[in-house]
Parts: sequence; C-alpha cells; structure tokens
Amino acid sequence: MKQEIFVLIEHLQGRVTDISYLMLAAARGITEKLDGNVVALLLGHNQRALANDLAADRILYFDHPDLAHFTPGAYQRVIGSLIEENKPRLALFGDTSIGVEVAGPLSARLNLPLVSYCKSLRVENNEIKFTSQICGGKLMAEGELPSPTALVTMIPGAYKAEQGRSVTPGVVVQASVPQLDKHPVRFLQYIEPETGDVDITKEALLISVGRGIQSKDNLEIIQELADALGGVVCASRPVVDQGWLPATRLVGKSGKRVKPKVYLALGISGATEHVEAITDSEVIIAVNTDPLAPIFNLAKYGATVDLLDLVPALTEAVKQATVKA
Repeated sequence: MKQEIFVLIEHLQGRVTDISYLMLAAARGITEKLDGNVVALLLGHNQRALANDLAADRILYFDHPDLAHFTPGAYQRVIGSLIEENKPRLALFGDTSIGVEVAGPLSARLNLPLVSYCKSLRVENNEIKFTSQICGGKLMAEGELPSPTALVTMIPGAYKAEQGRSVTPGVVVQASVPQLDKHPVRFLQYIEPETGDVDITKEALLISVGRGIQSKDNLEIIQELADALGGVVCASRPVVDQGWLPATRLVGKSGKRVKPKVYLALGISGATEHVEAITDSEVIIAVNTDPLAPIFNLAKYGATVDLLDLVPALTEAVKQATVKA
C-alpha cells in the first residue's frame, strides 16, 4: 500500500502562498524515493482554480462558506478528521501563523508527534529523515520521523517554489466537509498595511540591516551605500522595534516577504522569521562577524567582517567605479 503525504495548501487573497509550493517540493522529493502519493489539501469556497498548478498526485478540495478564509477551528476539524480516517505517513504544514494554529492543536488532540522548524526532508535506508533549524537557526537538529504518522511544520530554505508547481496537476477530488460547528474565532476582514514611502517588495536591490548596526546613528552610512548602489534600506525586526526604521521597511514573517535581485544583509544573524521572507531573492550577500550565523546557510556570498568597517570602504569603491564608468 502506498504511503500518503498530506500537504496543507495555504492561500491568501486568491493566491497560493510560496510555503505551500515549498512543501509540495519536499513531499515530491520523498515520494520519488518511496512508494507514496502527494495529497494536497485545499480548503476554501469557490476557489477550486487554486489547484491548477499544484504538483500533487491528488488534490482534495473542501468547499464550504466557512472555509473561504482561514479559521483555526474549522481547519482543525476538517484536517483532523481526515488524518484520523486515513492515517497518512506524514502531514506537512507551513511554520506560519496558519500552519502552527493547525498542527499544534492537532498534535495534542490526536496524540501525534510534531516536528517543528523543519528545513528539509530526505530518505535514507527507506526511512524519512528530517533536519530542523532550532535555537534561532544556530543549531541544526536531525532525526528520523516517528511512525506511523507524524506532523511537520516547515520553514523555507531548502526548496524553491517552482519545484512545487506543475503544468499537469493531479486530479482534483471534491471531498465531503464534516459538520463545522460555530467556533469562537472567525474571520472578519483582511487589513492590508499601508505601503508608506516605498514598497520594498518591488525593489530590485535591498540593503538590509540588523542588530549589528549597533545604533541609529550608523544608519547614515547604510543610506550612503544604498544611494551609491541605487538600492533601498530595509531591516530585520530588532531595528524596527527600536524605532530606527518604520514598520514598512520590515523584512520578515511579521513584515514583508521580498524577492530582489540582490539582498545585502548587514549585521543580520538569520533567524527563521527573517530568513523565510528572503528565500526568493536571486542573490543573497551576508556580512556578519559571527562565522556560524545562520544567514550564511542561505547566502551565496559572505564576509565575516565588521559592517561598520566594510560599508564606508564599499561605498567609496562604488562611487569611484561609477565615476570611471
């Protein structure tokens, strides 16, 4: 009998989120080596079209007005019943506000093991092994997924969204929706934050600063570099929390997900909440004095130097190169 891997498809405002495609890619990597099927779980209302590019063997579509927007209780009811009835080998959820709200309670209710912050999955000796990023990304934990059924919340970093897309998606099956009781948490409205002075999600070159900037006064040299390169300054949470830059410049799970051609990370350690928002960048360059900083796991180029020494010299070099050009 083929083992099934369930993947919860997250969507927002009519679009499938990238984490869903990353999880499909991870699931496909397993089923290519083991005898199994990838089953996408799509919950919504009049949103069947979202299944059109999902790289799954089968898509179970649950259509109900109460599923038009994410509500924890409704999702837990639908997916919990499905797991109890089918007992898949593995159920994948994004390590997001949606995935955590579903996977955590289901783990407790169904008494199933839960692996969090999972970065990648692989098959060794016909067993599924996981690698999780813990302690803010400073440690990597590896192990074998418990059987017969395990729940996993995944973070970006090891897969690309295009690996989870397909021009020939699997068959879509209209699944029956269990009785959905009234839940204390319900969706009211989606509020889009104001873009502010610049929309960092549309910029091709971002110079991002983190805790390593040390003080607000040092932002001046960062801005000089940005001006020389023709880029825009943004930041990780510690800088925004200090009030040194507005929330519109925040890159991370609670800020903006960006996809520039070049992302220059200055003094950023690379916590999971930040890393998952920059995985679509074409080139990531990291500067951090800590050679073990998690950001180097994602960066194509890196330097373990003090950014306060590097940035002025880099700015001057860029200016000189511009004049010569």
